[in-house]
Amino acid sequence: MRIGELARRTGVSPRSLRYYEEQGLLASSRSDAGQRHYAEGAVPRVSLIRRLFEAGMSSRVIVSVLPCVDIPDDLDVAEETFAAMMRERERIDAEIAHLVETRAALDALIKGNSRHRAELSATSGTVAESA
Repeated sequence: MRIGELARRTGVSPRSLRYYEEQGLLASSRSDAGQRHYAEGAVPRVSLIRRLFEAGMSSRVIVSVLPCVDIPDDLDVAEETFAAMMRERERIDAEIAHLVETRAALDALIKGNSRHRAELSATSGTVAESA
C-alpha cells in the first residue's frame, strides 16, 4: 500500500510515517518512481509505534524495543529489550520524582501567597472601616 493509504488506515499523517522511517521504526520499499510502498504488516506496526509514543517513549527508546517484536524468539534481543524498558521506567520514575518536588515547591508558594492575600484583605478591610 502507498503512504496515503497507510496514513488513512492508521490515522497517522504521511509526515509522521516518513519520520518513523527516518528513525528506523518503519520500513518501506520504493517503486521505480520512488513512491513508498508498505506491506500489510505496517498497519499494526504503526499502531504499536503510536502506542509507544503515547506512553511517552522517545523514538530512540522505541528503536531499542522494536527488535523484541521483530525477533520474538531471540533471548539476547529479549534481554536487551528488557534492559531498555527498565531504563525507560527509571527515567520516568526520576521525572515523576522531579514533578512531585516541583509541585511541593509550588504548593509552598501558593500557601505563602494565600497568607499574603489574606493579610492584604484584612488590611484593606481595616482601612475601609476607618475611612
